[in-house]
Amino acid sequence: MSNVDGHDAGTPTWFDLMTPDLAGAQKFYGDLFGWTFIQGTAETMYYTMCQKNGRNAAGMGKRPEDAPYPTSWSVYFDTRDADATAAKVREFGGQLMMEPMDVMDQGRMLVCVDPTGAVFGFWQGRVHKGAQIIDEHGAMTWCEVATRESEKAAAFYSKVLDVEARKMPMEMPGMTYYTLHKGDKAVSGIMQMNEQWDASIPPHWMPYFAVDSAEDACKKIEELGGKVMHGPFDTPYGRIAVVADPYGATFSIIKLSAAAMAA
Repeated sequence: MSNVDGHDAGTPTWFDLMTPDLAGAQKFYGDLFGWTFIQGTAETMYYTMCQKNGRNAAGMGKRPEDAPYPTSWSVYFDTRDADATAAKVREFGGQLMMEPMDVMDQGRMLVCVDPTGAVFGFWQGRVHKGAQIIDEHGAMTWCEVATRESEKAAAFYSKVLDVEARKMPMEMPGMTYYTLHKGDKAVSGIMQMNEQWDASIPPHWMPYFAVDSAEDACKKIEELGGKVMHGPFDTPYGRIAVVADPYGATFSIIKLSAAAMAA
C-alpha cells in the first residue's frame, strides 16, 4: 500500500471525472478499481470522493447537460499559491479557463489551457490535500500530456511547474517524449502526437491508474460496458492500455514494472 499525506508543488495531486451519469460511473469504477464512494450534497453538486482502503483516490462529479466541456478525466497539479500560479500561466503563454476560486474550506483551484491547447488544473490544498494513495490497483500513478507541439509544451511546463524537462532517447523512429522531473524523480510526461494520431484528437492530459493485471482490467472494462482503445502493450515502465468508460471518458491503466516501482 502506498499512502501519502500530501504532494510536492508542481507534481500531480488529483484526478477527477466529470460524467453525465454519476451512479453509472460509480458502478463502473467501483467494480473496476474496488472504489467506495462518499457522495457530496446538492451544495457541492454531488461531488464524490472515490476511496480505496478508506483513503481518497480520485474524485467525480455530475457533468451539467449544458456544460461546454466533454465527459472527461482532468489532471491537477499541486500549487502552494493558486493566484501566483495563475500569473505564471499567463506569463508563459497559457490561458485561464477558470480563475482561482475557493472550493469551500477544501482548497483553491484554477483551470488552465497550455500554449498548445491542453486543459489542466492546479489545486492549492487546505482540508483536501489531494490523493492519499498512489501506485497501487485503483490509484493514480502517472500522467502525460499528448500534444502536437512537445517542445513548446516542455518549455511551458518547465517554467509553470518548476520542473526539468528531459527528452528521452527513443528506439522508435519519429517518437518524441519528454519526462518532467522534480529533483531526480520523474513526475509526469509530454508525448508528441505524430501523424499516426487522428487529426480530430485535440491536445489533452491523460491520467494513468495502476492495476494488478492489464489483461484482467481490460476484460473487466469490456464486461462493464467500457472500451479498450489500444493495447495492452509492453513498455519499460509496465504493461499499458488506453481505455474508455461507458460514457466516453478516456484514461489509461498500467501494470507497473519492477523498474517503475523502484524509481
